[in-house]
Amino acid sequence: MIHDILKKYWNYDTFRPLQQNIIEAVLAGQDTLALLPTGGGKSLCFQVPALAQEGVCIVVTPLIALMKDQVEQLRRRRIMAAAIYSGMNWHEIDIVLDNCIHGTTKFLYVSPERLRTDIFLARVKQMKVCLLAIDEAHCISQWGYDFRPAYLQIAEFRKLIPNVPLIALTASATEPVKMDICQKLEMSQPAIFQATFARSNLSYSAFFEENKEARLLKILQNVPGSAIIYVRNRRRTKEVADWLNRQGIRSEFYHAGLPTKQRSDKQEAWIRNRVRVMVATNAFGMGIDKPDVRVVIHIDLPDNLEAYYQEAGRAGRDGQKAYAVALYSSKDLNELIRAVDQKYPPIELVRRVYQALANYYRIPVGGGEFENFDFDLQDFTGTFGLPISETHFALKLLEEEGFIQLSEAYNSSSKIHIIVDNRALYELQLKYPQYDSFIKLLLRMYGGEVFTQFVYISETAIGQKHYSMEPEIIALLQGLHDKGILVYDKQRDKPQFSFTTPRYDANQMPINALAIEEKQKTDYSRIEAVSNYVQHTTRCRTQLLQQYFGEETSQTCGICDNCLAKKKKGMPAPEHQKLRSEILRLLGLSPLTPQQLIATFGIKNEQSAIEAIRELLEDEVVIYEKEGTLRLK
Repeated sequence: MIHDILKKYWNYDTFRPLQQNIIEAVLAGQDTLALLPTGGGKSLCFQVPALAQEGVCIVVTPLIALMKDQVEQLRRRRIMAAAIYSGMNWHEIDIVLDNCIHGTTKFLYVSPERLRTDIFLARVKQMKVCLLAIDEAHCISQWGYDFRPAYLQIAEFRKLIPNVPLIALTASATEPVKMDICQKLEMSQPAIFQATFARSNLSYSAFFEENKEARLLKILQNVPGSAIIYVRNRRRTKEVADWLNRQGIRSEFYHAGLPTKQRSDKQEAWIRNRVRVMVATNAFGMGIDKPDVRVVIHIDLPDNLEAYYQEAGRAGRDGQKAYAVALYSSKDLNELIRAVDQKYPPIELVRRVYQALANYYRIPVGGGEFENFDFDLQDFTGTFGLPISETHFALKLLEEEGFIQLSEAYNSSSKIHIIVDNRALYELQLKYPQYDSFIKLLLRMYGGEVFTQFVYISETAIGQKHYSMEPEIIALLQGLHDKGILVYDKQRDKPQFSFTTPRYDANQMPINALAIEEKQKTDYSRIEAVSNYVQHTTRCRTQLLQQYFGEETSQTCGICDNCLAKKKKGMPAPEHQKLRSEILRLLGLSPLTPQQLIATFGIKNEQSAIEAIRELLEDEVVIYEKEGTLRLK
């Protein structure tokens, strides 16, 4: 049955490694934790079993862009899917939830914050839920790299659907994070599936480089095909893309601050190979299905290896040879430390910013939960005399701690939904003839869907067909809205802000300073791991990543810059690996001095043995004892 579903909707004949095992565990009603690398097909692991059962699958995911992308992909496959996210009005949310209750929606994507709202809690009791899927599950862990406090509420939410299995999915998680996910979600005897973090077709490299532009150009000239270049800030995306275009390499730039349509157009041009290179912040790539990316280049370092592994892993998803390159300088390593320092402003400032938000929107203590407001950072900081940079990080911290939510819903298209039946609409057309032709035009352009759900519209396109200017169309739509005929949700041009809890007194806000301090320490340890990864000159880079994620192996990739450098020195990689493995085997039996070890391999291999021992010491796989012997760590 599951193979029939795979063929019908995705036109694949077979599953990828582990996918079938995961799907079968879910269908058997087991709680399941699935760790699959980027491009490993995580989404199918909950989509296929949900389609094999009756009822709706609730998918919890932290990113609005990812929700929209997955909903769109499912709809293209004629699978009914919907999403609820900040910026939607209550009427639109009401329709989506009704469609889930009455069986027309198969997948409902929501943010973790949404699970706590009264309307959602009331409606989910009326739904037939077949599966609860937690995407980006590392967000539930204090030790994850993108902690989201609202994920902690999921275990409580599950009590409303006690017999529904849960599947948690992520691409990258260390051993403590895996344990934390299972505990925080209260998973019952979970089946845990983890694919190897090694990618046999992906060559990793890291280069110390002061002139990054020259090296970037050289890489793109040597590696033909589609590319992603990651940078740390929005301004740099445009600068680098413009520079590449001047070098004759067709490039676009992408970041979360661009209007929705512009982002969509840029993404589409890159996916269709009309543009070769996308220069982007980390806002780009999540959920995007483009298998033929040949190279991913980081010219600014990310602040953790989890993010690096995910972003680099967007190369070579078609299984063909691909490259992941990190370019760094001394300044970059110092910048990582400075970024962590910035990320954690003083708690006093955080409380001050929270109080300023309450004053800005005139929200009383206990009020304001999930109300949406336009947010203008410049106006906000100017009104209260707050420093812009520090305020930005205070807002981020408040969001991470689950007190507020900021949505960059720039220029989201206008939407309409007719909320009366045909009879009432006809009566309005008789009573107000000036609306008659306009209503008929809306129905011709947007069809019967406007009666059942919100549909996106273009005032400009309507104006062209109505032979009217855009302000006239807006006035007509607003008139119908005021008369209670339709809901007109006009295009926004500012980010949206909301409190995700009833508003606290700022001095009584339960912010956990000790936990925040621990998170800061964890962030420092993560940047140390990034620094170690890029600066390592001997050990296989795939092994370094595998070790970070708790996957121990003696197998080298043979294609990263460090492995290739060893080959150039004259020792074939398999022979060198055999030597390392034998040293580890001997030390596993008993500690030995370096001289004893070297003597074991004879004079012919003396230099090679010395190199291998030095390498194992550098990699901290082997350590010296006080007695002068070597032993396994």
